[in-house]
Amino acid sequence: MDRTIQPAHQLRGEITVPGDKSISHRSVMIASLAEGTSEIAGFLEAADPLSTLGCIRALGISATMRENTLEVSGKGLHGYRQPGAKLDAGNSGTTMRLLSGILAGQKFPSQISGDQYLNRRPMKRIIDPLTSMGANIVGTDKFTAPLKIFPSEKLHGIVYDLPIPSAQVKSAVLLAGLFAEGTTKVEESQSSRDHTERMLGLSRELIDGKSVVTVHGGHHISATRFFIPGDPSSAAFFIVAALTSKRAEILIKNVGLNPTRTGFLNVLRGMGALITVENERVIGGEPIADIVVKHSSLHSKTVLKGEIIPNIIDEIPILAVAAAFASGTFEVHDAFELRNKECDRIGAVCSNLSAMGIEVEEYEDGFAFSPQNKLISSQFDSFGDHRIAMAFGVAALNLPGGSTMKEAECVDISYPGFWDTLQLLAH
Repeated sequence: MDRTIQPAHQLRGEITVPGDKSISHRSVMIASLAEGTSEIAGFLEAADPLSTLGCIRALGISATMRENTLEVSGKGLHGYRQPGAKLDAGNSGTTMRLLSGILAGQKFPSQISGDQYLNRRPMKRIIDPLTSMGANIVGTDKFTAPLKIFPSEKLHGIVYDLPIPSAQVKSAVLLAGLFAEGTTKVEESQSSRDHTERMLGLSRELIDGKSVVTVHGGHHISATRFFIPGDPSSAAFFIVAALTSKRAEILIKNVGLNPTRTGFLNVLRGMGALITVENERVIGGEPIADIVVKHSSLHSKTVLKGEIIPNIIDEIPILAVAAAFASGTFEVHDAFELRNKECDRIGAVCSNLSAMGIEVEEYEDGFAFSPQNKLISSQFDSFGDHRIAMAFGVAALNLPGGSTMKEAECVDISYPGFWDTLQLLAH
């Protein structure tokens, strides 16, 4: 469904953003492997985490929502039952990749598939390390889903050096390591999101310049209470909306500020953003705070590459929108992973920036542009990608006249109330 977005004359108010998507996925999976009933407060009831929840239920785990708390009755590492049908991961790469690590250690066969977009995304990156652990996992000839996972005689621990920074691959290996004999280690030259190891209480060391996370086979998981903070990736859209809209000031409460997720704040501050963090605290091992954002005159001589890319990979589209309303230049390199997201995000960002009247140079691993003085309203294409839709929905607030977003409903993947919240702040 297409949606028309009108320019905003001001942007003011106090909001909370939905629960963190990455933590919501992991909390359900980890709770399902725990002994006893865990409570998950603030679980994100959006399409992607609901795909994970649906798969867990299909594996015989009871999960009940009571008000704003999800109760998951875990049965331990070996409490899953064989599903009666193919598991459906929907559009969620996190569901498919992480759950494959768990399914690799089960004593029954299973299959997991997704929608037309997910079934085109690369799965060799998890097939290879899981196979090296002794898993019997098979994809298509192109190493894509559907994935068929057969019981193995046993899994064994490995030392796996991540070839590219990926929290999903790291997590899949660590979760499989729960079912493996011996010790499994994952080495990273560039740190990726660390929610899985925080939630499992795994040790992490810095050895020869690499971050090394260790899990021992049979690692016991106790039932607990999870608190899901507001998703910083969702907050990023409103932060940029406030920065780029005149007469704007907003307060975003209870946002997760895990250091592996907040690189985008440093990038924006480097562009002159007025962002204040208040009421900092730690809940369930995750740092949380309130964020105050005011309109700022942004200037950009920004080159994003190297170690920062894994930290900001989901925020690159909205950072590009921020730069479109700044002075100076903006470049992204080393971000080829963006081409393997819900859509080809490099191509999508370049296409939509061009539609605004910006000349963009597209690279295999990124793009570069200089903002234009006169931008135009446009018909934007979401490409069915929630982050592209939200990023250019924010851009539309500052363009002359109404702009249109194609397939605007795709925001339901992570933020079902996004358009309503945006409209509420603009009035």
